[in-house]
Amino acid sequence: MQRRQGRVNAGLLLLLYQISQVGLQNIPSVTLGVLALNIFLFLNPVRPLPEVCISVNEGFYRKNWQRLLLSPVHHADDWHLYYNMISMLWKGIMLEKKLKSIWFAYIIAVFSVLIGVVYMVLEFMLMEILDDPSYEMNCAVGFSGVLFALKVLNNHYNPGRVSSVLGLQIPSKYACWVELVAIHLISPG
Repeated sequence: MQRRQGRVNAGLLLLLYQISQVGLQNIPSVTLGVLALNIFLFLNPVRPLPEVCISVNEGFYRKNWQRLLLSPVHHADDWHLYYNMISMLWKGIMLEKKLKSIWFAYIIAVFSVLIGVVYMVLEFMLMEILDDPSYEMNCAVGFSGVLFALKVLNNHYNPGRVSSVLGLQIPSKYACWVELVAIHLISPG
């Protein structure tokens, strides 16, 4: 999970290009702030990724609760950052306008912490059910869980839409679940 130093970050450059195409004036304030925070922490991480990722071992057993705050805003590489922030850009534009900035900021903050808690609970359950202690060591970073929760929320506020997932037309209320399985199959971990 260690980021390679001294290379061109094509994903970051593409992200900045996409943001410029949308226009800063067209991005609501909280969404812009989330984008800026994630880009800033990608360029200036608080600590190395192994020291900010969330796991059962680090978060629960060692009581390193600060990882609940740090893991969502750190990314494994520039493409991880790119895909997450492009998704945040579009979901943020749609939801922040609908929910208003204060409520949207609250939702982002709550989801950011809760996703880490849910991740640890799921990993702990897998460890117990499968009797496999390796699950307590699985460590995660990134904003993907928050984005998944925002997608579910967006589907609630915009029902009846159809999404394309890997070329298949699927009702949007199910698309987030199909995407979750597809992402896990395409890129486990």
